[in-house]
Amino acid sequence: MTTQTWYAVAQIGVLLVLLAVVHAPLGAYMARVYTSPNHLRVEKAFYRAVRVDPDAEQRWITYLLSLLGFSLVSVLVLYALGRLQEHLPWNLGFTGLDPAGAWNTAVSFTTNTNWQWYSGEAATGHLLQMAGFTVQNFVSASVGMAVAIALVRGFARSGTDARIGNFWTDLTRGVSRILLPLSFVVAIVLIAAGVIQNLDPHTAITTVEGATQHVLGGPVASQEAVKDLGTNGGGFFNANSAHPFENPTPFTNIIEIFLLLVIPFTLPRTFGIMVGDKRQGWSILGVMAGLWALGVALATWSELAGPGAAPEAAGAALEGKETRFGPAGSALFAVSTTATSTGSVNAMHDSLTAPSGGITIFNMLLGEIAPGGVGAGLYGMLVLAVVAVFIAGLMVGRTPEYLGKKIGRQEMTLVALYVLTTPALVLVGTALSVVTEPGLASVQETGPHGLSEVLYAFASAANNNGSAFAGLSAGTPWYEWLQGFAMLLGRFVPIALVLALAGRLAAQTSVPASAGTLPTHRPLFAGLLAGVALIVVGLTFIPVLSLGPVVESLS
Repeated sequence: MTTQTWYAVAQIGVLLVLLAVVHAPLGAYMARVYTSPNHLRVEKAFYRAVRVDPDAEQRWITYLLSLLGFSLVSVLVLYALGRLQEHLPWNLGFTGLDPAGAWNTAVSFTTNTNWQWYSGEAATGHLLQMAGFTVQNFVSASVGMAVAIALVRGFARSGTDARIGNFWTDLTRGVSRILLPLSFVVAIVLIAAGVIQNLDPHTAITTVEGATQHVLGGPVASQEAVKDLGTNGGGFFNANSAHPFENPTPFTNIIEIFLLLVIPFTLPRTFGIMVGDKRQGWSILGVMAGLWALGVALATWSELAGPGAAPEAAGAALEGKETRFGPAGSALFAVSTTATSTGSVNAMHDSLTAPSGGITIFNMLLGEIAPGGVGAGLYGMLVLAVVAVFIAGLMVGRTPEYLGKKIGRQEMTLVALYVLTTPALVLVGTALSVVTEPGLASVQETGPHGLSEVLYAFASAANNNGSAFAGLSAGTPWYEWLQGFAMLLGRFVPIALVLALAGRLAAQTSVPASAGTLPTHRPLFAGLLAGVALIVVGLTFIPVLSLGPVVESLS
């Protein structure tokens, strides 16, 4: 094997070891967090401040209204911070964001998308980064985890009058007991490894050629930690994790990839513990890991092979990649970030080979379930598990069941609407943009690659990913408004459907397993679930993928 191949194998091996070491203890810890009857002192102070009873169980509709109300306030506060930036301290001389840009940014960070139409070092000051973006990195990630836990309770509970927990308790615990302490430790590790953490403004320095260049400092490590841990993705700098201040070494590169994956890959353990059968968690984890590994293998092979003689002479397709990480490190990061709804990048995805670019798009179109965002990946996979048992039930002619809950017409209606929401947003947004003048004006390339740029943008927005193909000029009113609506609907419509499903399941009385019950912890079901995930996406998106990355690969 070549040096590049050995490097690829070594970094994947290190990553898998790290994930394996923390899987069981972190999964068990998160299960305790969401089932403990006790409240921390700081949590009690927050509950008193917002005047809520943390022990009061909520029906699913109340849970949803609490979530939507909190998110609406988040959008309004973040919009105000963006518009009033020039009047705030630590603004670094930047003016307020324009109305369309402030709207897009407020929606982006509230929905855990973190899509950025602007260059961070050229548009946002330190206070907006800290009080606006970093705060939303914590709470938007915790919202996703809360929804996943609510659905898990729906499966675990029996006859509860559709009560699935308390949103305010789940939100608070996700921040105070999981994201905040882990981010604190990670930030220290990143600072020790060379990521900057200060409040410096732009500083003029003299380059080795004698020219003057302005370099921006900032509270980067603290934002970088939760940006990756919470699968948020918004970079402090425009280059994101390709910037040496955010990701200086191969060591920090592996740490950041680990952060992208650790909570999504660990939540299945939490799920298994909370439903009383750890084997169910292993089954879900196996499907997630298998789909992720397939994407990593294909993208790494594509990047190391490279198209044409020049890349092969260099050892791989290096254009658009950081030489600090190489194409193998870029491929692993690209697959992990698009498979986890993160949006953080350490290379320009527009420069990926055509097959690799297709894989990153497919990861997002898959619903980001391999392993998906924090919380969103788990509830997305559980929805597909319901589809899988429904198909299996049709095959044998009996009412389908999953974890003791019967899947009837109303449950499948909610699931079908969930499955159709994101494809509708992606395909409608892409279609409107490629047939209108303002949509086409921002497309850099023509032909299949240009279609891939637009498709990637709406796949990223509707799936709350946030990464970009780098060839699309999205800082225009057309894309700022249209993608803003795609991010809102792509986040909250699925959440509403998941919480409604959780309420219906929690209200059911669990039925004991019988001879006709499909075992959902065995490899047969895992294979069926993986097939459902691939087929559902394939039937929906193969036509548009064929016109974009597939045609480009064949040409």
